[in-house]
Amino acid sequence: MTEVILHHYENSPFGQAMRLALGLKGIDWKSVQQPDIVPKPELSALTGGYERIPVLQIGADIYCDTAVIVDALEALKPEPSLYPKPLGFAGRMIATWSGGLWFMPAVGVALGTNPAIVSEEFWEDRAKRFGMDRRKFLPMVPHLTGQFEAGAALVAEALADGRDYISGDAAGHADLMLYMNIRFAGFAGRKPSDFGSAVAAWYDRIDDIGYGNFEEWTGQQAIAYANASQPVDSGSVDQNSGFSQGDRVSVKTETPDPAAVNGMLIGLNDREIIIQRKDEQAGTLHIHFPRLGQILSPA
Repeated sequence: MTEVILHHYENSPFGQAMRLALGLKGIDWKSVQQPDIVPKPELSALTGGYERIPVLQIGADIYCDTAVIVDALEALKPEPSLYPKPLGFAGRMIATWSGGLWFMPAVGVALGTNPAIVSEEFWEDRAKRFGMDRRKFLPMVPHLTGQFEAGAALVAEALADGRDYISGDAAGHADLMLYMNIRFAGFAGRKPSDFGSAVAAWYDRIDDIGYGNFEEWTGQQAIAYANASQPVDSGSVDQNSGFSQGDRVSVKTETPDPAAVNGMLIGLNDREIIIQRKDEQAGTLHIHFPRLGQILSPA
């Protein structure tokens, strides 16, 4: 069986959500710890320059962003699903909200309450890549804190009917992404019980999922494994997209992050962008991005 490798670092909220996703599905995996600031040369050898965390590697297929990571995990092991009934795939929209609109308020609580919890280099990195200029960000903390409290109140109201999980009777993608923000607020001393007993009990149930079975690998091991593997077939390009298979393209996130990944377009639909690139160390790779939130342009 092809090895499943997660590139992450311990305090990454999104990395936390994907570690739990692997645990929920019972997928054995390899753990590669990456730096929390750039440069990340071993990760870039695999992604072509994308340096956000987490990144999932399955052989020579590289999945950038949690949106395509969860799709890859669902395809690899459909059960238990990350979209259990009755909520089903509607849970994806809740997960997207938590990782988007509600995430920056969580950052405000986690980092703004005690800015010294991270290094000056960390602030400089986030200013360059995420627009989090410390001088502008810190005055926004009271507002962000209010937004976080409002979001936490929604979680509490959703759980007030006695359900075990946001998704229903089983945990899913929505639960993991909501959990990560409440956990992140813990850096500022906030406790799940601050948001009510239902939230605290739900938080403990998610916490109990754990990360499953994993083994620590180095970045060089992951690169060598990619080089020894072949990427999977990546389908076709939507004929109405304005692009064709084989086009030279560039993919960049819709953020201040200047990093762009260049390669040959081999797959494109409403959910996913796939480009092929070659690296001297890692060989031929297929890099997967979500369609939503990425800027695709001719290279």
